[in-house]
Amino acid sequence: MNLKNFNPAQHHGALPSPCINVCTMNRATGLCDGCARTIDEIVDWGVASESEKLRIWMAIMQRRSAQ
Repeated sequence: MNLKNFNPAQHHGALPSPCINVCTMNRATGLCDGCARTIDEIVDWGVASESEKLRIWMAIMQRRSAQ
């Protein structure tokens, strides 16, 4: 998935996982170096509602823009 052009707020259908197969938790930030999710967000993804997935995606986008 091309994250540069992905806009979760305008996506139609089921939201894709933000995982990019770079699965390393950063001890300093508490976030995955690949997808910028917390461990709780990663664990919960499979059972999360679409609205919760959108919330997670929006948090990821905010985290990335703050870098």
